[in-house]
Amino acid sequence: MCYSLLVRWSLFIVLSFTLPFANFHYFYLFSQLSLKIAEMQKFFGLTVTGTMDSETLNVMKKPRCGVPDVAQYSTFGEGLKWKTNELTYRIENYTPDMTAAEVDDSIEKALQVWARVTPLRFTRIYSGTADIMISFGAGSHGDFYPFDGPDGTLAHAFAPSAGIGGDAHFDEDENFTFRSTNGYVLFLVAAHEFGHSLGLSHSSDPGALMYPMYSYRDPNSFVLPKDDVNGIQSLYGNFNVNWY
Repeated sequence: MCYSLLVRWSLFIVLSFTLPFANFHYFYLFSQLSLKIAEMQKFFGLTVTGTMDSETLNVMKKPRCGVPDVAQYSTFGEGLKWKTNELTYRIENYTPDMTAAEVDDSIEKALQVWARVTPLRFTRIYSGTADIMISFGAGSHGDFYPFDGPDGTLAHAFAPSAGIGGDAHFDEDENFTFRSTNGYVLFLVAAHEFGHSLGLSHSSDPGALMYPMYSYRDPNSFVLPKDDVNGIQSLYGNFNVNWY
C-alpha cells in the first residue's frame, strides 16, 4: 500500500457523488479509505482510529521513501531477488548538490552496507546497462512514478527483476549532502533504496534502515541494524568469511 494514494481515494470519494448510486459508491470508498488509514496507523505504531487525525497527518508529512509499506522486516518475496551474487551498478548522472567524488563515495559505501553482511559483491560499470542503474531526476522522470518536489518522497527503487528492476531514482528537488545535516545525507537515502533494489520491502521497526521515514544517523559510525541484517540474509544468506 502506498499512502500517497490516500489523496486519490479522497478524489474518488468526491467524484462518486456525480455518478449513479452515489451513496453506495461513497460508503464503499469511505470504508476502503478508512481501512487504508487504519493500516497505516498500525504500521507506524499510531492509535488506530481509521480517521485522518493530526497525528496521522504529521506522519504523512515526514520525508520518506516512495516505495509502498508492508511489515517488519519484509521482503518482496523469494521470487524477487537476484539469482547471482555478482551485481553491477552504474551512476547515470549526478546531483549538483554534491561533488562527483562525494556522490561516488556515498553510493559505494551504501552498497557496501549490504555487502558486509551477505555474499553480494558490487562492481561499477561506466557504460551499458547495469543491474542497478542509479539516477537523479525531478518530477516526471520516465518511470510513471513522478516525484513530488522538495521533501515528501526522497527517492524510490524497484525490486530485482529484468528491465527497470533494481534501479534507484533520487529526487533532484531534494538537497542531498555528503555529511551535512542541512539536507538529506545521500549515503543514508541510498543505503535504504538499495535495500529495495536487493529485494527488501519496508520494515515497521523504527530502528531499521528499511523503516520508510528518513532519520539522520552518523555515516561514519553506521552499523546495519539487526532487523535489516535478518531481512537481507533471509534472501542471500550470511557473509562467507571464506568467500575470498
